[in-house]
Amino acid sequence: MAEEQTASEKRPVVIQELEDVVIRFAGDSGDGMQLTGTQFTNTAAIVGNDISTLPDYPAEIRAPAGTLAGVSGFQVHMAQSHIWTPGDTPDVLIAMNPAALKASLPDLEPGASIIINTDAFTPANLAKAGYETNPLRDGSLKNFQVYEVPITTLNRNAVQDVEGLSPKQLDRSRNFFALGLVYWLYDRPLEPTMEWVKKKFAKRPEIIEANIRALQAGYNYGDTTRLFQTRYRIRPASLPPGTYRKVSGNEALAMGLVTAARKAGKPLFYGSYPITPASDILHALAPLRNYDVITFQAEDEIAAMGSVVGAAFGGAMAATGTSGPGIALKSEAINLAVMLELPMVIIDVQRGGPSTGLPTKTEQSDLLQVLFGRNGESPLPVLAPATPAECFDIALMAFRIAVRAMTPVIVLSDGYLGNSAQPWNIPDPDDIPPIEIKHPTEPNGNGVFLPYKRDPETLARPWAIPGAAGLEHRIGGLEKAPEYGNVSYSPHDHEQMVRERAEKIARLVEFIPELDVFGPEEGDLLVLGWGSTYGAIHAAVADAQNRDLPVAHAHLRYLNPFPRNLGDVLSRYKRVLVPEMNMGQLAMLLRSQYLCDVTPLNKVQGRPFKIIEISRKIDEMLSGAEK
Repeated sequence: MAEEQTASEKRPVVIQELEDVVIRFAGDSGDGMQLTGTQFTNTAAIVGNDISTLPDYPAEIRAPAGTLAGVSGFQVHMAQSHIWTPGDTPDVLIAMNPAALKASLPDLEPGASIIINTDAFTPANLAKAGYETNPLRDGSLKNFQVYEVPITTLNRNAVQDVEGLSPKQLDRSRNFFALGLVYWLYDRPLEPTMEWVKKKFAKRPEIIEANIRALQAGYNYGDTTRLFQTRYRIRPASLPPGTYRKVSGNEALAMGLVTAARKAGKPLFYGSYPITPASDILHALAPLRNYDVITFQAEDEIAAMGSVVGAAFGGAMAATGTSGPGIALKSEAINLAVMLELPMVIIDVQRGGPSTGLPTKTEQSDLLQVLFGRNGESPLPVLAPATPAECFDIALMAFRIAVRAMTPVIVLSDGYLGNSAQPWNIPDPDDIPPIEIKHPTEPNGNGVFLPYKRDPETLARPWAIPGAAGLEHRIGGLEKAPEYGNVSYSPHDHEQMVRERAEKIARLVEFIPELDVFGPEEGDLLVLGWGSTYGAIHAAVADAQNRDLPVAHAHLRYLNPFPRNLGDVLSRYKRVLVPEMNMGQLAMLLRSQYLCDVTPLNKVQGRPFKIIEISRKIDEMLSGAEK
């Protein structure tokens, strides 16, 4: 750790260099914490740090102000080297009110820094948060480094003469005062946020003035007060060469869908019903009509799925996005698409369940639903991205599989991936292979068109565009005669079609990549995960390997079919640990399909795994202390 002494106009300040830092902004849902955290993240990305974020929204649309249910948080981990997660525990907490402090305290380690808006610690607000005494005076924060800042008062002084805004509207800029203070503490420039404010509120000059004044006032307060004796610097990360941008999982999925359609030379149709936490995909796609993107906000999930089936039948690259409750409602129309054998992508940004469950919290509990949650034998390919940036590649791959096998494909993301952000190395579009699609133009069966005559390699049926002369054919949800597609109740026809639909999915095992292993190819322990558990698992395994422990990590992106070498990989390790944000769904599938014993590590708290949780389990299993 390096330290240097620099001169300030007001006083000498120590600048301390850090490898990384985890910062959490927390306040009421009306305090703008998501905006504050996003702007801090954007600036860190511009400076060149590696970043990982964890937004945390209230579940209620508008919980009572000042209560624990209304706390909104945004955690950002920035570093000068590659990082895998938003961090287990915040090093710095900015608490805008008592509820934000109380909600975040259990996550803090002793010695953490807390910047507190003391103006909000009124008797009424303390009571709303469930405090019987003021934590600033009762000694309960003695293990932390506490900085008491009257943010509301200081901000009012800075913006009091801005015309055109009410006192309440002026108070809304106090999050920018807090942001400016943290910018000073961590040696961040103000200019990116100032430019964003000018662009965002171009038609409201009074809002521009208030926010910029608040931002500068917070920065200047840090520079002039004697409360802070140290500033911190985190140098740019050494990332692979390329052009980077910050991207969330939902943004990456949207860009992947558009890119797939462009590479196929087709329009993209995206039909969906707004549902947390998938709605941002629709938000990202809606402005892209110049890229031949058609978005449709349906009146309900059933209508949305029906529109996607229709768009796929019409020859478009069709997709929809939803969460667990929406998958349940879409299941009948998904099954229609299975019977019609049409290509489309269905994105499930999972959240806590069952029923309405935890709308703004994350979980991985829809795996069994997307595999088996339809009537009859209706297998579908299931893919799962591991990081926000990887969502782009998975969306592309989902469409490649959909048109190859003429099938709906499900992408299992989750709220953590969808809302979190990281740097993304933007690929060269010319390096992305095209998606080859050939629509039939003439009959394929002795002068007649056979809509279910299958490709001998993939077993996919031809994708005929409706209205093409000579290619008229029957569609519908009733079972079909092989090749001809006519309605059939023959037992043998039904069995043949069921087996063919299953076999074309199974044959994808030759198309998808094999499972990679990080670490020893065989040994004592394999940690096997899927989806958003990747970062915590990888960091925990890397730490264990640095301590010379015999542990490896493998991560599944393909959950149906499994990679062809999965059984071989499992057989090479004495023990297998499977961390999941559910009650053991992948573990159950592995046991049933490979007849292997695996150890589940389950978490269903609406929050992603911490690195330490997986590290402790690794140590426990390797030491023989597991019960």
